[in-house]
Amino acid sequence: MEIEKNIAKVNGMNLPISRKKSVEVCNLLRNKTTKTAKIILKRVMKLDQAVPYRRYNQDTAHRVGIGPGKYPIKTSQEFLRLIESAEANAQHKGLSANLVIEHISAHKAPLQWHYGRKRRQKQKNTHVKLVVKEVKEENDRKKNTKQKN
Repeated sequence: MEIEKNIAKVNGMNLPISRKKSVEVCNLLRNKTTKTAKIILKRVMKLDQAVPYRRYNQDTAHRVGIGPGKYPIKTSQEFLRLIESAEANAQHKGLSANLVIEHISAHKAPLQWHYGRKRRQKQKNTHVKLVVKEVKEENDRKKNTKQKN
C-alpha cells in the first residue's frame, strides 16, 4: 500500500450525532475546499443556509431554491470540529492551506444505552471519515487557461 504524501485524514469515532443528518451534510460538503466548507457550516449554524435533504427527506419542509432542507446545528458543529482537525493534521504534515475534501462519509456506530429513571433509550452514534487532499493552484490555473484556448 502506497502512502500518499499530499493527504490528511481524520476519523471521528462514536460522535453523538445522527447518522442520517450526517449523510446529508457529507453530501453537501463533498468536493468542496475546507474554507468553503467551514463558511457553509457556520451559515447553517446561524440558520442562514439550509442543508438540502436528498435521501432522508420524509416530512421535511421545503426551503427556497433547494427543495427539502433542514438546519442540523449539532451535526454542523461536529463537522466543523473535524474539518479544523483535518487542517491541523495537514499543517503538521507540511501541506499548504489549499485543501479539498476528497472523501467524506458517515457510518453507523454501535448504539449505547442511556439509562434514565423511567426507561432506557439508545443514543445516536456515528463514525465519520474525512480525507482532505492538497491542491496546487498553479496547476489548476494552467489547465483552465489551456482548456479555454
